[in-house]
Amino acid sequence: MPKGEVKRDVLMRMTAFVWHHYKWAMLVVLVCVFVSSITSLLSSLFTKTLIDDYIVPLTEMDNPEYASLAQTLFMLGLILLFGTICSYTYNRLMIHISQGTMLRLRKTIFEKMEQLPISYFDQRSHGDIMSVYTNDVDSLRQMISTAMAQVFSSLITIVATFTSMVVLSIPLTMVSILMAVTMSIATTQLGKRSRTFFRFQQQNLAKINGFIEEMMTGQKVVKAFCHEQQAIRNFEDLNEQLRSSAYHAHRIASIVMPVNGGISNIGFVLLAVVGATLAIHGTEGTWAVSLGTVVAFLQLNKSFTRPIAQVSQQINSVLNASVGAERVFALGDAQPEVDEGKVELKEPKGDVDFTNVDFGYTAEKQVLFDIDINTNPGQKIAFVGGTGAGKTTIINLINRFYEIQGGKILYDGIPITDIRKDSLRRSMSIVLQETHLFTGSVLENIRYGKLDATDEECIAAARLVGADDFIRRLSNGYQTILKADGGNLSQGERQLLAIARAAVANPPVLILDEATSSIDTRTEQLVQRGMDSIMQGRTTFVIAHRLSTVRNADQIIVLDHGHIIEQGTHDQLIAKKGKYYQLYTGNEI
Repeated sequence: MPKGEVKRDVLMRMTAFVWHHYKWAMLVVLVCVFVSSITSLLSSLFTKTLIDDYIVPLTEMDNPEYASLAQTLFMLGLILLFGTICSYTYNRLMIHISQGTMLRLRKTIFEKMEQLPISYFDQRSHGDIMSVYTNDVDSLRQMISTAMAQVFSSLITIVATFTSMVVLSIPLTMVSILMAVTMSIATTQLGKRSRTFFRFQQQNLAKINGFIEEMMTGQKVVKAFCHEQQAIRNFEDLNEQLRSSAYHAHRIASIVMPVNGGISNIGFVLLAVVGATLAIHGTEGTWAVSLGTVVAFLQLNKSFTRPIAQVSQQINSVLNASVGAERVFALGDAQPEVDEGKVELKEPKGDVDFTNVDFGYTAEKQVLFDIDINTNPGQKIAFVGGTGAGKTTIINLINRFYEIQGGKILYDGIPITDIRKDSLRRSMSIVLQETHLFTGSVLENIRYGKLDATDEECIAAARLVGADDFIRRLSNGYQTILKADGGNLSQGERQLLAIARAAVANPPVLILDEATSSIDTRTEQLVQRGMDSIMQGRTTFVIAHRLSTVRNADQIIVLDHGHIIEQGTHDQLIAKKGKYYQLYTGNEI
């Protein structure tokens, strides 16, 4: 599809979105714009009446009578005042419409974002997605609040003015059309070139936002490895790319207004020369014009070419908004997470079995091969192996963050593809290696695992995992407000809260993705007692890197490049003296 068509489709879609939600307000805006444009046109047409019917006759009178002129001017003043009120009304309404549209757009894309699969976020930087909510949506607001009403006004003005010009003088109208066509060609050609750079500008803006977000979250790593100067150089490169694309976009777009202004001025002079010639030498018929007609036509020509100049003045925001709209709608059109499951788990037991499971994140690269795992409810299953062996991938398949390509996974004897995802995930609690705490109190962060949990249940979960002591030492205990992802807590304390969050949910299946990797040895001993209590009666899947979480497992599964190479208890695998034995004796787990 040509770029011009993409642009029109996006703008039409944006207009349809606004019309759908603000139909009556837009109707009022159209009426007010129409009235405002017509009153402006009447003031131009009145110039002919003023000169031909009042000024010229009054200059020929010995005793001029000004009463009728004063009455006419008073009526014109009332009409213009009414037009001003209409202009004020539609501008106020457009502010309401633009802000309301932004509210609805952000709500729509946020709701869509919550429906998207994990793979969507794996493939895009957080800063890029954030740029859609901020820069792209705001560019649409600017277009709606200014350019949209301007387009309505321009269309009405052009049609009404053109009709009046044809009635007044066809020869002078032909001159105006010639100038208008020239301006339209200049605007279109420059707009096409500018649009490409506006697309680059939005893309580069998203890149720099993503880089800044990445640097902010990784600032400690930057400092630890003395990476400040390299980070500055990388930022300067991205910043220069943004400056360059923005410069070229606005440089070309900014030419439009002066070019059209020059063409308009040339047209004004040409009309004045032609009109004056016709007024002085014209005969009866089509070519004859009065002095008032020439003056009025010069005013009408301004009204005819002004809309083109005004639209060209808004070309920056229109082009920027069209690119922003593409990105907003791309997020809104992203395929949501598919859930064909129909089964609702009533009393899940936590019996999870893998049979000949194959999986790859892409069709070209398979990462799991013929995975067979049989568990019984209440068992502890540990996964060990080197980086990239497939441990976390298996965990992601259990709760259907990703869908398998071959084989099947059964939950209580039911294929997990037949189980509703929300029902499946409610029957599991997961503690990730990377913790995330939300802005709010400690109690609210624990309750995130079970939104209807009482304060007593949350506190009991904290005690169970050994978090109660450090929480009570905080400034406001359980009511202490956490900000910046719990930046005022140690990594171990944050992990303890994440484990407490999983404990309060009280599910039949518990998933621990290296849950104690960020906890020191002393704290781990404290947490281990709580975790042992959590695991009682639950099927637990553990990605392990320390012996303390492996030795007492009912099954230890050793993975290597997506294959299960060993499986058994700690003692059985040690006796085999295979890969697990090497990892164990070398402390590589």
